[in-house]
Amino acid sequence: MKRRVDFLIIGSGIAGLTYALKVADKGSVFIVTKASEDESNTKYAQGGIAAVMYEPDSHEKHINDTLIAGAGLCDEEVVRMVITESTEKVKELIEWGANFDKNKKGEYDLAREGGHSEHRVLHHKDNTGFEIERALLAKVYKHPNITILDHHFAIDILTQHHLGEIVNSKTPDIKCYGAYVLDAKTNKIETILAKVTCMATGGAGHVYVTTTNPKVSTGDGIAMVYRAKGHVKDMEFVQFHPTSLYNPGEHPSYLISEAVRGFGAVLKTIDGKEFMQKYDERGCLAPRDIVARAIDNEMKLHGHDYVELDCRHLDRKGFIDHFPNIYNKCMSLGIDPFIKKIPVVPAQHYLCGGIIVDKTGRSTIEKLFAIGECTCTGLHGANRLASNSLLEGLVYAHHAAADSIAEMQNNSFNEKIPDWDAEGTEHPEEMILITQSLREVQQIMSNYVGIVRSELRLKRAFDRLEILYQENEALYEKTTISPRLCELRNLICIGYLIIKHAKQRKESVGLHYMLKFKE
Repeated sequence: MKRRVDFLIIGSGIAGLTYALKVADKGSVFIVTKASEDESNTKYAQGGIAAVMYEPDSHEKHINDTLIAGAGLCDEEVVRMVITESTEKVKELIEWGANFDKNKKGEYDLAREGGHSEHRVLHHKDNTGFEIERALLAKVYKHPNITILDHHFAIDILTQHHLGEIVNSKTPDIKCYGAYVLDAKTNKIETILAKVTCMATGGAGHVYVTTTNPKVSTGDGIAMVYRAKGHVKDMEFVQFHPTSLYNPGEHPSYLISEAVRGFGAVLKTIDGKEFMQKYDERGCLAPRDIVARAIDNEMKLHGHDYVELDCRHLDRKGFIDHFPNIYNKCMSLGIDPFIKKIPVVPAQHYLCGGIIVDKTGRSTIEKLFAIGECTCTGLHGANRLASNSLLEGLVYAHHAAADSIAEMQNNSFNEKIPDWDAEGTEHPEEMILITQSLREVQQIMSNYVGIVRSELRLKRAFDRLEILYQENEALYEKTTISPRLCELRNLICIGYLIIKHAKQRKESVGLHYMLKFKE
């Protein structure tokens, strides 16, 4: 079955929804999301969105903080573009209905997080992402040109490959004509033809055992673009959030926002000793890569499963006002933060690499834009500065939308694309083949391609993953398509890309730390 739309958006986080609102007046829009429309990394962003709002802060200070955190690998032009537009884009988000906390003076109550030289993080308690998602969806629901296709799983984007042409990464004019999409409610695969396609699928946290990402974060967009011979970059830079709540068995991990340390909480070993000053003069407010490695090292030195976050000296009322959800989560586990220290451990949190795009969100595949965490824009370099990700999604959605409108008006549907051919496939006899392979992928990546890496570990991971790839491709070719099978396929691809790029970078920089190389 074929469906036709002017703008096809895959993903429903801050980037995808903002892009939808900005193009919808010019044509029809489908938003494809594999779960419910509000399930995205955006929804779980606790800390907030960074933007310059008041003096003594300035765009130059924010730019400098971003460049320092990125360890010399940021694209300064991109950094300047995103940061100088931060104030305007956040004000637009506020006009659309997003609420951020204010102080008694009526000014925005700005938080400070690791790597920031000033207080510049707008927040809504400790569930900022949830508030942003709510506001954007409320506006999306009201627009007559936008259709949300929830519980629809994008399998692959459509290119000349589906017309029988030979396509490789050096083909100069690969074009995207839409996507094959599985309706999980009917188990039917639809062919959606689009004049312009926008990838906004978010991150890939579930390639690791421990992640703060929701279960939908399986790297689908990056894997789809890579299979279509689009260019991908910097996948070795995987950001581990230093402080997820240590609660074995809970998956995904619960995030203890960096803003808690900005509020004054202190990291300590289980025996009560502060340690961050040994690693960085900024202490607990050092950038995430430094804090995560420090925690990892202390755990290994002492043989402990976690370190602790000491909040006992903080103002109780102020803490509960700022972090009500974190407080309630801790209390539900019998941890009163003002009596006991909070056990924390690093967990995969953000991917700094992804689909290569220019400053308008154009990928290396024609008619395909990409925005948000699935991209490599050059903003983050080797390490993301806290709370810059939501801002990046806003700014790039704006630029991509402007370019997409002009692109759409010059494009037409490619009616030659065939419908999905499922002939010769059958239902899997054993789901255990998929679930066990997924566990193996996550264990390989967590054990060998984590915070600290070595050439031996990377080689072992690569060899193990190669076996899983061969097994899964054989299963994929003969099995009826399901979201679980596609997610496994995508995660194997993501793991391969992270390992491949990690092996190619012969240095320790930012989030990529190799035992053999000094920083």
